[in-house]
Amino acid sequence: MLFKPDSTDDKKSSAPRKRSLVSRLLGRMVSLLITLVILGGLGYLGWLAFQPKQNGGGGRGAGARPDLPVPVLAATPQVHDVPVYLDGVGSVKALNTVTVRSQVDGKLLKVNFVEGQDVKKDDVLGEIDPAIYQAQYDQAVATKAKDEALLANQKIDLGRYEQLAATNAGSKQQADTQRALVAQQEAIIKADQAQIDNARATLGYTKVVAPISGRAGLRLVDQGNIIHASDITGLVILTQLQPIAVWFSLPQQQIMRVNAAAAKGQLAVDVFGNDGVTVIDTGKLTGIDNQVDPTTGTLKLKAELPNASYQLWPGQFVNVRLKVETLPQAIVVPTSAVQRGPAGTFSYVIGADNTVTAKPVTVTQQNEHEAVIASGLTTSDRVVTTGFANLADGSKVVVGKDDGPPAADLAPRKRSRTPDGKRGAQGDGQSKDGKQDAQGKNGEQRGRRDHSEGDQKGQTGPAPAAGGEQSGGAPKAQP
Repeated sequence: MLFKPDSTDDKKSSAPRKRSLVSRLLGRMVSLLITLVILGGLGYLGWLAFQPKQNGGGGRGAGARPDLPVPVLAATPQVHDVPVYLDGVGSVKALNTVTVRSQVDGKLLKVNFVEGQDVKKDDVLGEIDPAIYQAQYDQAVATKAKDEALLANQKIDLGRYEQLAATNAGSKQQADTQRALVAQQEAIIKADQAQIDNARATLGYTKVVAPISGRAGLRLVDQGNIIHASDITGLVILTQLQPIAVWFSLPQQQIMRVNAAAAKGQLAVDVFGNDGVTVIDTGKLTGIDNQVDPTTGTLKLKAELPNASYQLWPGQFVNVRLKVETLPQAIVVPTSAVQRGPAGTFSYVIGADNTVTAKPVTVTQQNEHEAVIASGLTTSDRVVTTGFANLADGSKVVVGKDDGPPAADLAPRKRSRTPDGKRGAQGDGQSKDGKQDAQGKNGEQRGRRDHSEGDQKGQTGPAPAAGGEQSGGAPKAQP
């Protein structure tokens, strides 16, 4: 018996086949994309590996060719005396500082100085009311006058008693007693003189005088106030600014060196200004402390400077250098000529054939500008001072001329890429690019104009020969 196949079964069987076909196509497409991505990455890596080699053969890599000489600057060692300095940091102090106080009590009648004024020794700075002390002085003088009159009378009596005793008309005891009274009165007169001297001195203290020459500070007491000898503030503070003192410190490792140099003679001390380069004053070392500060491990020293222009001020911090010795006829080269390597210091010496040789050198001392060479160089050598980037032992060099320091621009110039692939200044690039752009635009406009004229004339007749090919017109017929 034959049965007709059901249509629903055919649809069910064809649906899985379509799904499997679609999935296989999608899988192949994914695999193809992954393969393409991998091949593209490998190609990009290969291009990167090949790119440096290609650039290395161009114009940029030509500057690093080993067969070309290296441009450098050179200098010749010099021979001269080199001073040896020890650097320290110190502070400026007044050579003498005095707080002027009153030695008596009283009313301040006058102030005879201006704040910030330079005063001389024994100048009267202030005056105190002298009325009480003048009266005490006058009283002491009067007391002495009274005692002197009494002494004169006692001496007359003594003469009489001695005459009576000599003729046995009077007792000798009376004469001796009178002689003792005269001596007693003479002692009283001496005490009266001492009282007078004391009163005179006290009266003199009513004028407050300057004990030293210096500069007056700010006034501490105004006129009209009652001042006392027990006041702590005083009337004014005087500071001696000429000469002036500088206290500075050196490491304890330099004690023996400083003492040895001080034993030979006076040591010079230089003080630098705010820039740390300019020497503003030079003086002498006057004192060395007798012990090392255990908290800092430094030794204090004191120098005295003339301070002629008042460039130093008390309380100011300064940089100080102490000259301890002088190296006679030392070989000196620029500090930049001394290089440091694994084996120590060395310098590149230029030979007769402009080939550099690295020579080890021994440096005694060096600063920012020059280095003292103990051994390794002579005055006939030429040493390299600039251009060490591409320099090696045995390299060929070309020595340039150092005519002076280059003039620095106020601001860096912007660099731009020129059409030939080189980098140039902004102004040159703009001018060249601007001309080329203008020429290109003008050519394009002329081409468009010629093209339009050719089209119009092509309809009526042949196009002109000039610019026919560039404007897109009909080409010339070959003969």
